Amino acid sequence: MVRYHINDGVAVIALDNPPVNALGISLRLQLFEEFGHALNNPEVVAIVITGAGRGFSGGGDINEFDTPALAQAPTLMTVFNQIERSHKPVVAAVHGNALGGGLELALACHARVCHTKTLVGLPEVHLGLVPGAGGTQRLPRLVGAELALNLVVQGKIVPASSLAESGLFDHLTEGSPVEDAIALAHQLSKDVRDGQPLKRTGERSVSLPNAQAFFAFARATVQVQTRGATAPQACVDCLEYSVTLPFQQALEKEFSTFWRLQGTHEFNALRHAFLAEKKCLEIENIDSAALPKEINDVVVVGAGTMGSGIAMSLANAGLQVTLVEREQSALDRGLTSISSTYESSLKKGRLSVDQIAKRKSLIKGSTNFDAVASADAVIEAVFEDINVKREVFNAVGKFARPGTLLATNTSMLDVDEIAQSCSEIENFLGLHFFSPAHVMKLLEIVKGEKTSSQSLATAMSLARRLGKTAVVSGVCEGFIGNRMLQPYLMQAGLLLDEGALPHQVDAAIEKWGFAMGPFRVSDMAGNDLGAKIRHDRLGKNPNLVYSRTFDAIVEMGRVGQKCGRGWYDYVPGQRAPQVSQEVTDAVLAESQRLGLQRRKISDEEIVDRLLLALVNEGAKILEEGIAQRASDIDVVYLAGYGFPRWRGGPMFSADQRGLKDVVATMQRFARAPIYQNAQVFWRPANLLVSLADKNLTFSAFQKSELS
Repeated sequence: MVRYHINDGVAVIALDNPPVNALGISLRLQLFEEFGHALNNPEVVAIVITGAGRGFSGGGDINEFDTPALAQAPTLMTVFNQIERSHKPVVAAVHGNALGGGLELALACHARVCHTKTLVGLPEVHLGLVPGAGGTQRLPRLVGAELALNLVVQGKIVPASSLAESGLFDHLTEGSPVEDAIALAHQLSKDVRDGQPLKRTGERSVSLPNAQAFFAFARATVQVQTRGATAPQACVDCLEYSVTLPFQQALEKEFSTFWRLQGTHEFNALRHAFLAEKKCLEIENIDSAALPKEINDVVVVGAGTMGSGIAMSLANAGLQVTLVEREQSALDRGLTSISSTYESSLKKGRLSVDQIAKRKSLIKGSTNFDAVASADAVIEAVFEDINVKREVFNAVGKFARPGTLLATNTSMLDVDEIAQSCSEIENFLGLHFFSPAHVMKLLEIVKGEKTSSQSLATAMSLARRLGKTAVVSGVCEGFIGNRMLQPYLMQAGLLLDEGALPHQVDAAIEKWGFAMGPFRVSDMAGNDLGAKIRHDRLGKNPNLVYSRTFDAIVEMGRVGQKCGRGWYDYVPGQRAPQVSQEVTDAVLAESQRLGLQRRKISDEEIVDRLLLALVNEGAKILEEGIAQRASDIDVVYLAGYGFPRWRGGPMFSADQRGLKDVVATMQRFARAPIYQNAQVFWRPANLLVSLADKNLTFSAFQKSELS
């Protein structure tokens, strides 16, 4: 776990706990012991701490959080205090990454030498925590309160080069940090012998005029930006302690805050989300010997909004892209849209001129399928019509080389039916990007009946290269995300029939934590698109019940943001949607047509009906094997549908609530107006009932024998 050697009087202690040198109890014990040996060895004049392998340290071991091991002696606080109080100079030699407890370790040293490309940060807020080993106290003493606030409250991970002038590092290097750290350690040792004191971080003070006003403003800003999450506010509190309290007292305050937050639902949910995103990379029933194919050249068929977004996503990752359209005018529109998007990024300072030039150079256009002959992968992104998509793959098959990865970007259609147009059906799968594709993190990888292990491995490898959060789904209408979205939208509409208004529904679920409510989402996606999906679903199952207000809105020409009128009115130049009297009148008219006496509907009921509609459909998806595990469903909704991360996802939130209560609440909702066919809609999934009866959870399902 720890390597130790002496180099010309300097003890070099290397953390060696792959893959990220996590500071678990075993490593802490060895570090504490080896550091003590260095202190007691008269031949050692100084100490360098570094990381073996690819990085310095990724911080504490997340598997120890909320367990006795985290508090087992020596704690991180004990180790870091030992380092800071050392009478011999201690220099951190940092490379790869220094995150969380890893950065806190470096902060406790008397000096820091860092490679310019090292990634550094205190991302604990993303787990619902504050840094718990001195991060909120030592960082502001080195870089100032304002920069520390930005880094800690937002959990930013940044390259060391961006902090070159901050005071965090004593020296940045393009070479070996260890070599430079040893040289600096010798210099500090000489300084100590000459009577100069060591620069202990905790002995520094934080200068901040008008501190009270600064932190009051910070709290107000954070409250608006974080939608009810508690950890960001706690980070502000701890940073204020660095200004207002003595160092040791402030450390104790930080530590107690860390432990308090570990007992919250927020921490449990965020830890679940973090681990779920790692777990979803594991594909069940895949041949472990299957190696991904190399993808460098991709053809994207369709230059509309989705196709253009996919092309940019690929080019942003350094892949060569050919965008194919039948008509030159359509291709020109797509290429113009790409240029406009990049120019907008330039104006906002997100990309440089050189970066844009590089990315645009990777995208070319064509009005025929010749480019398919040299492509490693073909991604179809044409109109959502199964016949059109099958025509595309018939044409692609005339040019594609054997082994080319073939993917459809359909959001609702049957991937296996589309695959029938391909001669090499084992190379075919779904790649469901979310719009805008160059921005949204989620990518549903849809495994067809005949999709090979190698094709799945290739798709996962491509997703990682694109920086996407990839989740494998089986084939069904809407896959995981959009299939669950339909009952959610159905309930949103039925709430309008009974007494709610669109802005009340949206406000209730947004207050609960969603990024956007269902009606704002519908306006953004296009209400005409929703109408087509409803039409197709009702054609297959006429017993489904949607509020007729959905169609009334479309018949009024209120198709959404793109025309300035949807469930809301949109004023040019203003981002906030405006309540529409015309829509309100339409909602009231539908209630009257149904003969319903409108009633006051609480925010609690709105949230419950929307959430439990998601949960019940998610249970069916899990039961059918469409999703590999419940946590995969959570990842889909966290990454693609604006579900609040600090609530963990729909399945996790149901587990936290208790599945018995979920079933009981659904049974209560089944007593709804007769026209809604609520007994069918709110019938709990068999898996949900079975788990509730056995006092189990969705997260336990993958380990149980219920399947």
